[in-house]
Amino acid sequence: MSAESIQSPTIFVVDDDQSLREALSSLFRSVGMRVELFASAAEFLARKSSETESCLVLDVRLPGSSGLDFQGQLARLGNNIPIVFMTGHGDVPMSVRAMKAGATDFLIKPFRDQDMLDAVANALAHDRERRKAEGELSALMARYEGLTARERQVMALVTRGLMNKQVAGELGVSEITVKIHRGHLMEKMGARSLAELVKMFQALEPNLDK
Repeated sequence: MSAESIQSPTIFVVDDDQSLREALSSLFRSVGMRVELFASAAEFLARKSSETESCLVLDVRLPGSSGLDFQGQLARLGNNIPIVFMTGHGDVPMSVRAMKAGATDFLIKPFRDQDMLDAVANALAHDRERRKAEGELSALMARYEGLTARERQVMALVTRGLMNKQVAGELGVSEITVKIHRGHLMEKMGARSLAELVKMFQALEPNLDK
């Protein structure tokens, strides 16, 4: 795979109207974006998840299930790709439902080329931030997994606000032992202060329960 294909944003278009798919393909390619076209939701699902910055331009009305139903299906599959909806039959409840479910935009056909480009740029920005956050969480989790079992116990307790003496009482060890573990885990986690360690644990905690 070339460096260009890795770095270029990819726009996925799902619409059963071939002429619209081709028009959107020309539009996105004219500004240097990679485009993949699909006539149905099933076709899109058959491809591998994108490893590059991307978004989905999705028609509300598709053969079989609606675009809104497909949005829900993607969420259940853990696919968080940003979605720009488009429809020729939009109404307020439909757009509200789409936006509440996480869509980044909802365009009514016919739309201006610039409106679509703006919507896609916004969706790509969302995807960029999402990927950055996921990368940071992954790195944080890797550091946490490098802790010993005892260091994890100490981390959980000190981030709850317990003093070293209280942590020692909870774990049945000496206070000096807690101080040593605390120093080691702070270094391993790259935390420069207790406040920073607390933020790290808060970010990790939802994933530790899984």
